[in-house]
Amino acid sequence: MANRITSLFNIKYPIIQAGMIWNSGWKLASAASNSGILGLIGAGSMYPDVFRAHVQKCKAATDQPFGVNVPMLYPNVQEIMDIIVEEGVKIVFTSAGNPKTWTKFLQDKGITVVHVVSSVKFALKAQAAGVDAIVAEGFEAGGHNGRDETTTLTLIPMVKEQLEIPLIAAGGIATGKAMLACMVLGADGVQVGSRFVASEESSAHQAFKQVVVDAKEGDTQLTLKELAPVRLIKNKFYNEVQELYKTSPTPEQLKELLGRARSKRGMFEGDLEDGELEIGQIAGLIHDVKPVTEIVKTMIAEFEEAKKSIHSL
Repeated sequence: MANRITSLFNIKYPIIQAGMIWNSGWKLASAASNSGILGLIGAGSMYPDVFRAHVQKCKAATDQPFGVNVPMLYPNVQEIMDIIVEEGVKIVFTSAGNPKTWTKFLQDKGITVVHVVSSVKFALKAQAAGVDAIVAEGFEAGGHNGRDETTTLTLIPMVKEQLEIPLIAAGGIATGKAMLACMVLGADGVQVGSRFVASEESSAHQAFKQVVVDAKEGDTQLTLKELAPVRLIKNKFYNEVQELYKTSPTPEQLKELLGRARSKRGMFEGDLEDGELEIGQIAGLIHDVKPVTEIVKTMIAEFEEAKKSIHSL
């Protein structure tokens, strides 16, 4: 299945396991890389010393390529970048910030840089900044999201129309059929998040994994657009946000309700009432918790089967 993405990362299949906060530690990233895809450690939830330990454990657990996702709004970003260089990480996905800030610094150290965007405008800015590839993420995705609410089905062909560098689709992808659909629309590969949250190797709390498995269509919602849009499962905290909205709150009032460490409480510690439970709309199609190797095998088998059925039309 060689193409521009498998060549760029030296992987077997053009699938990236998304680097998600509180879900993507070294166990998930190394299992993904050992399955022939690109595993990513989610640095956004890690203090620098914790992050270094995850990188070192990942290096010990796989001899395959793996990378790191770094939200650039992270307060310790300089320390994280220094650790990436010191530990010899060769692939970095940047998000939530200006790609110009770190791309040259990393590429000068021989590191491949990919930037995550949610619009054509930001895809072109990232390409102009010199990144090696783009992840274009549709509004279906879990966690922090684009303000424009552009779905993957429309975003991918619109970005592809204007982009020259490799394109990775994200948002609403948990099956081989969805992977094929994105590649038909012009993507060179896919980034998968929610499906890997519900994996045995994910660092998410077991209670959160069960909520993902139990989720149905309509159970997630994009909210808090005045701060940073986030898609999460409707629970007590979500209902409190909606009640506050009825009073036309200021951003400061929303921040006060959000407080600190809500996502850690929800996804990592399993507080299903007051925690922030970030997951994509595709949770409605996720019905079990499986080992990463099984998830990857199933996706690839579905992809090949779907490709055959298209040829027979």
